[in-house]
Amino acid sequence: MNRFYLAKTNKAALFFAMALLPSGLAYAQVKKDTVTKEKKIDEVVVIGYGTQRKEAVTGSVATVKGDVLREVPSANITQALQGRTAGVDISQTSSKPGATMQIRIRGARSLTGTNDPLIVLDGIPFVGSLGDISSNDIKSIDILKDASATAIYGSRGANGVILVTTNRGSKGQKPRFSYNSFTGVQTLFSRYPMMDGPQLAKLRVDAGNIYGLGTDETLDTNTDWQKLYYKPAMITSHDVGVSGGTDGGNYNVGLSYFKQDALIPIQNYERFSLRIGLDQQVGKSFKFGFTTNTNYTVSEGNGVSGAPTLGYSPLANPYNPDGSFKRTMSTASNIDQSWIYVRKTLENLGDKYVDESKGFSSYNNLYGEVNLPVTGLKYRLNVGLDYLTSNSGNYTGVGVFNVNAAAPSSAGKGNNQTYHWTLENLLTYDRTFGKHKINAVALYSAEGNRYISSYMSAKNVPADFFQYYNLGQSPQADISVKPEDQVYQKRGLLSYMGRAMYTYDNKYMITATLRADGASVLAPGNKWHTYPAISLGWNLANESFMQNIKFLNQFKLRYGWGQTSNQAVAPYTTLGSLQVTPYNFGSSNTTGVYILTAPNTGLGWEYSKTNNFGVDFGLFNNRITGTVEYYRTKTEKVLADTRLPISGGIDRVTNNIGQIENKGWEVSLNGSIFNNPDGFSWDAGINWYANRNQILALSSGTTRDEINNWFVGHNINAIYDYQNIGLWQQGDPYLNILEPGGNVGMIKVLYTGGYNPDGTPVRAINASDRQIIDTAPDWQGGFNMRFSYKNFELSTVGAFQHGGVLISSIYGSSGYLNRLTGRGNNVDVDYWTADNPNVRYPKPGGMMSGDNPKYGSTLAYFDGSYLKLRTITLGYNVSKEFLDDLKLSSFRIYVTVTNPLVLFSPYHKESGMDPEPNSYGNQNQAVNGSLPYNGRQLIIGANNPSTRNYLMGINLSF
Repeated sequence: MNRFYLAKTNKAALFFAMALLPSGLAYAQVKKDTVTKEKKIDEVVVIGYGTQRKEAVTGSVATVKGDVLREVPSANITQALQGRTAGVDISQTSSKPGATMQIRIRGARSLTGTNDPLIVLDGIPFVGSLGDISSNDIKSIDILKDASATAIYGSRGANGVILVTTNRGSKGQKPRFSYNSFTGVQTLFSRYPMMDGPQLAKLRVDAGNIYGLGTDETLDTNTDWQKLYYKPAMITSHDVGVSGGTDGGNYNVGLSYFKQDALIPIQNYERFSLRIGLDQQVGKSFKFGFTTNTNYTVSEGNGVSGAPTLGYSPLANPYNPDGSFKRTMSTASNIDQSWIYVRKTLENLGDKYVDESKGFSSYNNLYGEVNLPVTGLKYRLNVGLDYLTSNSGNYTGVGVFNVNAAAPSSAGKGNNQTYHWTLENLLTYDRTFGKHKINAVALYSAEGNRYISSYMSAKNVPADFFQYYNLGQSPQADISVKPEDQVYQKRGLLSYMGRAMYTYDNKYMITATLRADGASVLAPGNKWHTYPAISLGWNLANESFMQNIKFLNQFKLRYGWGQTSNQAVAPYTTLGSLQVTPYNFGSSNTTGVYILTAPNTGLGWEYSKTNNFGVDFGLFNNRITGTVEYYRTKTEKVLADTRLPISGGIDRVTNNIGQIENKGWEVSLNGSIFNNPDGFSWDAGINWYANRNQILALSSGTTRDEINNWFVGHNINAIYDYQNIGLWQQGDPYLNILEPGGNVGMIKVLYTGGYNPDGTPVRAINASDRQIIDTAPDWQGGFNMRFSYKNFELSTVGAFQHGGVLISSIYGSSGYLNRLTGRGNNVDVDYWTADNPNVRYPKPGGMMSGDNPKYGSTLAYFDGSYLKLRTITLGYNVSKEFLDDLKLSSFRIYVTVTNPLVLFSPYHKESGMDPEPNSYGNQNQAVNGSLPYNGRQLIIGANNPSTRNYLMGINLSF
């Protein structure tokens, strides 16, 4: 198996770790005037349906405060969460404006269902994304990671839970106004490493002049297509809010606006948000409140991509004699004709092209709480009412994007709505009796979700000004309404839950949970499941025999065990599905129906059982705090589609198959290295985690599913491809046997067959020589540091990863940008020639597979290791004396650079590009058919490029 390794010594990481050691605190400890006598851990943590002192938490819970998130100015708080928490892997799925990010808590558990965590906003399950919540409105984010912590949310929390608590006004607080804003420019992090004109001309010669000059190409032309396409873009955010309170309640109101343009033309994202929060006490026994979060978004140019431009020949001249852009061009011996896809041509389209989506979402939480006559007993009713709708439309005019100037116009229009409601009844008992503390919660809840979606398309729209607004103007024969594009889904969940937490003398803690869920999407007889969870904690630091250990302020042992489940199937899966298809019946055209997926009357829950061991500690008056955890999660009866024999006439059936395991270690350290409020202070944090994801079993005892790239003993996102072991060189034996018709300089892959007695291979290399390559990193993590001196502050957030496989489709076969024939432009690679044999990339014009070098897919795999800074922020807090003169409470100005620097990365070293993904594996692929990697795998592709942003902002309150 092809393995990749990072250098064993990482100086930056070693320095950072040493800075957190006790020896690094020696000088700081001497300065007694800057150190409090003792800092107690009295932080309150949100644990779901209640709060708990951090010292008493027994499950695996990580907390990130809102002010920490706001150190990274961004429209999507998911970006601010990156690198902050061990075991939480956050990756971008696209670099388009407004794109959501992928969150994985302790790995992936489901093969085909969602692996996204549950988001809970102010106590109510949230059907939106974290990007729908303003970072200025967040008080804290608490992440529940193990089953003993997530069990209270049942099947919805199978992939972890993210609890978002928003800011509220304080009781009796005078109105406080705030204004937070940033604006700046986005620039290319790096250009795609494509060849220039002379390099492409040389490549064609080295490839044997397979392709010559086209009509629009000349050897003295050197067009920079990326310069004609990409352009720095603006990003801006404004947020105003007011909060306050009366003797009986509080309120918080905010309004925000965000706009982000893309580096590529005519693409942008705009969002308007309104949020209102209110709590009101009525008498001594009753309290009610509500929260509403409403967003309106507009996305434009979603279908625009830079992929075509990257492949254009730099030898082609895109200009007419008068300086205007040509409509089309012919290149590569006139085999390729292309519509010229640059910024000016796109911007000049006007009504001839539109691709936009407009969305409206309203998330509403209401509650009422009453104190019952029994001391410590409360009843609470939570109601969640959410509505989401979006309308999308696209129109492409006559001849647009087509070499045929008369190509018909086309348009499409879609819309969808989601109606979601939640009803929760909670009975809570919370009392303290001397050294005994008891908290118990009983829950009955119901949840419903209805989703409606439709789409229709048309050709030959009679005029550009109609665009997609009146498709009925097209000829009836050109209007298409496909059955598979019309969706109606309805699902429901009914739940009961009980949880009891007991603490004795702040030393011994136990939490026990029992939850039962009934899911409408599963088969009769399998809809209900009850699962338990239990966790234990022991605060050793509070024991009498530990009191003489002065440097140890906190030391807690935790153990948790629990079961969760997942209903990761679409509604009506148990019934099977039909597919509509047109066909000829004699001389008539008609429509028929065939079975696409078979019904399964035994479809049931997907189960996960987790063991979690944890240690929490605090040292040197809690100047250093940290956590070490080990977990093991085994998922059984995994929900996945099973392919059926073709002879049966049915494509597949959804079954409970196989087992998956995730296990790993997590370490978090936070330190106050220097702490002088009137002078220099230095705070730092680092987290490290390693997750081992492995398929333990598949359907019917099989060990491999080559269609889906699933293999027992390997991770979910394994690659199934040949193993590249170099290039064939002069004098290498057996070339003609292993690669009949092959050439020196072609890619050499691992041969796994046998040998004859004389040592010659018994056969040529074939599909049986493909290897299983695990892609998951060995370990990864993040770090942050904050320096302050008087009113100045400097903070940085970074991330690192060791090992794993990074897939870059621009170097592989699927992107058509590394064909090494000279037909289109090529990635700038160091390829084989007789004078340059010891390289990675094969001889141009050598043995081909389709339009790519044979085994060219193996060129897409890189060492996934990296060490990078994600943000650097320099801020200044205006002095109190000046604030008093201006009647202000606080005033901070700052400048931020996001994605500023890659310190180490083999991929960055070769390409100059950002080593983090920007696409899913099945996006922007020029090659059809099955890929050697999972389509849900994150890769680097010819999507929107990564950016480096320069921002300036202010935080103001009065």
